[in-house]
Amino acid sequence: MKVKGAVNIFNEYVFSDFEKQLFVIIADEAKKLNYPSYIVGGYVRDKLLLRDNKKDIDFVCIGSGIELALNVAKKLGKNIHVSVFKNFGTAHFKYNGIDLEFVGARKESYNRDSRKPVVENGTLEDDQNRRDFTMNALAISLNENNYGEIIDPFHGISDIENKIIRTPLDPVITFSDDPLRMMRAIRFATELHFIIEEKTFNGIKESAERINIISPERITDELNKIILSDIPSKGFYLLHESGLLKYIFPEMIDLVGVEMQDGRGHKDNFYHTLEVLDNISLNTNDLWLRWAAVLHDIAKPATKRYFEKQGWAFHGHEVVGSRMVKGIFKRMRLPLDAKMKFVEKMVLLHLRPISLTKENVTDSAIRRLLFDAGEDIESLMLLCKADITTKNRLKVKRYSDNFEMVRQKLKDVEEHDKIQNFQPPVSGELIMKTFNVNPGRKVGLIKDHIKEAILDGIIPNEYEAAYQLMLKKGAELGLTPQHK
Repeated sequence: MKVKGAVNIFNEYVFSDFEKQLFVIIADEAKKLNYPSYIVGGYVRDKLLLRDNKKDIDFVCIGSGIELALNVAKKLGKNIHVSVFKNFGTAHFKYNGIDLEFVGARKESYNRDSRKPVVENGTLEDDQNRRDFTMNALAISLNENNYGEIIDPFHGISDIENKIIRTPLDPVITFSDDPLRMMRAIRFATELHFIIEEKTFNGIKESAERINIISPERITDELNKIILSDIPSKGFYLLHESGLLKYIFPEMIDLVGVEMQDGRGHKDNFYHTLEVLDNISLNTNDLWLRWAAVLHDIAKPATKRYFEKQGWAFHGHEVVGSRMVKGIFKRMRLPLDAKMKFVEKMVLLHLRPISLTKENVTDSAIRRLLFDAGEDIESLMLLCKADITTKNRLKVKRYSDNFEMVRQKLKDVEEHDKIQNFQPPVSGELIMKTFNVNPGRKVGLIKDHIKEAILDGIIPNEYEAAYQLMLKKGAELGLTPQHK
C-alpha cells in the first residue's frame, strides 16, 4: 500500500484517462454548486486493493446529490437518463457502462424492527460514520484545496494493509442498524481473504438473530457471492461459527457433526460438503453447479440409518435431496426455472457415475446415464469427481482411474450410439399416423418400448430398426398399420 497521509492518490495509483476526465468534470460541477464532493465506498477500497472495478462509482457531496447528478449528466451528454430517488436524496445514471451514484452526505438512525433508516442531512464525517466497515469508509477528495487526498478517519488504509475487516463504530450498533452488514462482513472476508476483527465478529454473534428482518433476496445475493468466491468454504465456516447459518440455511446445520453407534461413526457431512464445494470451485464458476455441490448430500440427515452389519447408510438421499431443492430455492428466492431443474438433476444423479466405477460397466448402464444426464453430462462428471474427498492416496488413485475409465466409456458409447440429447427415431406423431390412432396409452407404450430397446442395446439408434420394432409392438397391442 503506497498511499499515506495527504498524498494525491491520482499520482500514486493507476487511473484511466476516462476516470481522470470524469472526476475533473464532477469536481468542476461541484465547485460551481459550492458542494464539497468526494469519491467514496467500494471503488476507493478496490482501487487500493488493485482490484478492477468497472461497475459502479459512488459520490458524496455536502449538498444535494440529486442536483449534482443532474448537472454532471447535463455536462456529459444530452441523452443521459438520470434516475432520481427523492426520498433517499440519491440519483444515479449509467455512463460508459459504469453506474454513477450521487448522494448528499447524511446521517442515519434506525428503528428496531426495520433496516430502513431515518435520514437527515449531515457532514462528510456523519456519512463516513454510517459506513459498514473501515475499508469502506474511505473518501477521495474532489475539492480544489486537497484534490486527490484520501480522508481516512477510521484507519481503513491500515486495515486494508493488514487484511482486517472492522466496523467504524460499535459493531453491535452497526449490525443492529443494518443486519445485512453481517453477511457482507463474511462475504468480504471470503472474497478478499481478510480476517474479521475479534470484536467485530463477536458483534455478529451477538446480533445474528437480527438477520431475520432482512429479505431473503438480499441474504441470498450475499450467499451467492460467497458461493462464487475462490474458497467458498471459508464463508460457510464463518456463517456457522457466527450463528448466522442456522437462521439463513438450517438444512446445512443438520449436516454438522458425527453420530456414533457401537463405536462406528459416519463422516461429518457438513465438512464433506464444503470440501466438495471447494473442489468443484477449482474447475467451474457456474453458480448453479456450485449450488449442486452445496445440496448434493442435503438429505443425508433425513435418510441416515444405522444397520448392525453395514453401519451407517443414507439410502435414497439423492432422491430425497432432489425433492428438497425446490423448497430451498423457493424459500431463498432463487429462480424456480431451468436453473433449479439443473440443480435437481445434478443432486438426483450425483451417485450414478461413481456407482459405475464399482461394477462391471455395461454399455446399457452408460447409455442410461447419458440419456438421463443429457447435455449436462460434463457438469455431472465434474460434480462426481469433486465428490472424491478421501485422504487415502491409494483410494484416490483407484477412484480417479475408475472415474477416467467411465469418462472414456461415456465418450465411446456416445460416439457410437448418439444418446445425448436423445430423440427417438420414431415420433409419437408417426405412431399415431401409422396406426390411425389418437394420443393415448398405447402410443406411450410403443414410444417407451423403443426407447428402452435402444438404451438396452437391443436395436441401434436408427430409424429403420425403430420402425420395425414399432410395427411389432403395435401388433402386440392389437393395432394395425394403415400404411408404411
